[in-house]
Amino acid sequence: MMNYPNLERLIEIIDILRSENGCEWDREQTHSSLKRNMLEEAYEAVDAIDDNDFVHLQEELGDVLLQVVLHSQIAKEENTFNIEDVAKGISDKLIHRHPHVFGDVKVSSTQEILDNWEKLKKEEKPHRKSIMDGISRSQSALMSAQKISKKAVKVGFEWPDEKSLYDCVFSEIKEFSEAKTQEDKEDELGDILFAVVNLARWNKIDAEQALLKANKKFIQRFKSMENNSNKQLEHLTLEEWDELWKKAKEETKK
Repeated sequence: MMNYPNLERLIEIIDILRSENGCEWDREQTHSSLKRNMLEEAYEAVDAIDDNDFVHLQEELGDVLLQVVLHSQIAKEENTFNIEDVAKGISDKLIHRHPHVFGDVKVSSTQEILDNWEKLKKEEKPHRKSIMDGISRSQSALMSAQKISKKAVKVGFEWPDEKSLYDCVFSEIKEFSEAKTQEDKEDELGDILFAVVNLARWNKIDAEQALLKANKKFIQRFKSMENNSNKQLEHLTLEEWDELWKKAKEETKK
């Protein structure tokens, strides 16, 4: 049996911090107050993965683990569940959803494994009546849109080919350009974004990650423009902006 003394030490530390003689800030935290922390730590871990920085990744995974242990400690104090219940729940789920490893089910491809996973997942949650049930309301809009689309595709609601999807994107852009009111423009812009997310899905691209990379790239290029400009940015002409942008693109490519 493997021994994890540092994991036990972390659980004990959180118990102390939440105790009467512990830290006032830690004692004040609730599941709701820690929601933003959970999201931020997860995104910082993803940043470390994108940067291929394993020292940073180790640190950020520790911060993610802290959130798991802290939420479990709060639940323990409320007599709802504890860290052992969390570990048991995910362990049981993994064993149940991997019958080709822990059972006698035979599979011949990764797709069969995924199909079995979805089938077992559906059996575990009989209360879900719609294919759209179970989509997180807290995740980003891009992630939600891609998940919604994947669920619709599983039951056959799909564009016949990629060309028809392109046609849909261009059609939505045209409708946006013709919208008259601010409300209509917002509505049509949402349709554009949803169609573009499906274009990402069709090409097996994670829309959320693609936009995060684009954001990072823009920041790098803008910083490059700041460094290369010999006068204040707000005083630049359109031509000077264009020249700086082209130079920044070349620098970031290198």
